[in-house]
Amino acid sequence: MIKTYALYAFAALAEIAGCFAFFAWFRLGKTVWWLAPGLVSLVLFAYALALVPSEAAGRTYAAYGAIYILASILWLWIVEAKFPDRWDIAGVVICLIGGAVILFGPRSA
Repeated sequence: MIKTYALYAFAALAEIAGCFAFFAWFRLGKTVWWLAPGLVSLVLFAYALALVPSEAAGRTYAAYGAIYILASILWLWIVEAKFPDRWDIAGVVICLIGGAVILFGPRSA
C-alpha cells in the first residue's frame, strides 16, 4: 500500500513538473531547453504510473486523478506562491474521498 502511494506521489510530481516545463516555455517565455527536462519528467511519470499494482489500468488512473489534484494544489501553493482558497481545499477533499472509494471499495468476484 505504501508503495502505491509513493508511486502515485512520484507520478504526480513528475507529471506536474513536465507539464509546467512546457507551460514555462510556451507561456512564460522560457527557452526551448525547458522542454528537455520536461520530456524526461513526463516519461518518468508514465513509467511510475505503470508500476502501480492494479488489475485494471482505468481504475489505477482514476484513483491517481485524486492524488494529481492534491499535488496540483500543493504546486499552486509551494511553487507558484498562491495560497489555495477554501474551494480549492474543498475540491481536493472531495476528490480524495472519491479516489479512496475507487481504490478501496469492495469488489465483487
